[in-house]
Amino acid sequence: MSRTFSRPGRVNAETAERVRRIAHELGYRTGPLTHPFPRERSSLLALVVADATNPFHFDIIRGAQNAAAEAGYTVLLTDTRESDHLERQALERTLPMIEGIVLASSRMSDSTIRVTAKQRPMVVLNRVVTGVPSVVTDIGRGARRAIDHLHELGHDRFTYVAGPEASWTDGMRWRELREAARAQGVRVRRIGPFPPTLEGGAEAGRALRGEAPSAVVTYNDLLAIGVMDELLKHGLRVPDDVSVLGFDDIFGAQLVTPGLTTVAAPLHQVGATAVDHLLAVLKGARPRTEAPLVVPTSLVRRRSTGPRREGRVGRARPPAP
Repeated sequence: MSRTFSRPGRVNAETAERVRRIAHELGYRTGPLTHPFPRERSSLLALVVADATNPFHFDIIRGAQNAAAEAGYTVLLTDTRESDHLERQALERTLPMIEGIVLASSRMSDSTIRVTAKQRPMVVLNRVVTGVPSVVTDIGRGARRAIDHLHELGHDRFTYVAGPEASWTDGMRWRELREAARAQGVRVRRIGPFPPTLEGGAEAGRALRGEAPSAVVTYNDLLAIGVMDELLKHGLRVPDDVSVLGFDDIFGAQLVTPGLTTVAAPLHQVGATAVDHLLAVLKGARPRTEAPLVVPTSLVRRRSTGPRREGRVGRARPPAP
């Protein structure tokens, strides 16, 4: 492969084109991502987040910054706006300056992440990548708590509002929710994907309001809040007509009306744990790659979920004048 890029005249055109295509699929890059950088230590760590405006990342950022500061390091924050292309580009530019990387909710392929991890010590958050240290929340426990809660309230079916297709967490949540629902005899369907934003939630709410289920579980809290707002605008009461349950317990989940029932994770701890592990590797510890570090989750019950009512009207009613 290297000859194709370093000495193209020695490789025929057909072979060169095939190599370039495979290299692109694997995330192979010449230059910064494939050669080490001789430089002095910088005491800089990169924290790469999918969307810095998403409150989900607020506590992760603060936890990472606090852990880094205690060790004498500074965190360089990069927002990739849910784009794998921008994520790659940002890493190419920052690798010469940094000692290590924390990837939070990366949208890059596993192969690209592994290529990058060969250049600098790395910890991945909210995702498991073979051969790379990772920190994840206990998705299985969270899904079981969510389904148990809905089942106790009498809901025998629900709709899952999916998040981004490139999200590892979304795929895992859907899998674990299905397994938990099967164990309880609860029926489940999936709609989406939707952007993990308030606007994405409004879009999902419009898709749901014609025949709203008795319960909705969403990929994250922003989607849940957007769904509730859209349903309420069109005459469906939460939780009287539709119970809504989210994930993450972001800032604001307790401020909306009704307060959002959600699966909570200690996000500050997630960020701090990732940096602590990264710093240990920088000091010579062996990276833990055989299994992810798992942070516990819990269910926070608020008023957006309630008992399933017999004779509940599934169609939206006109808003009150």
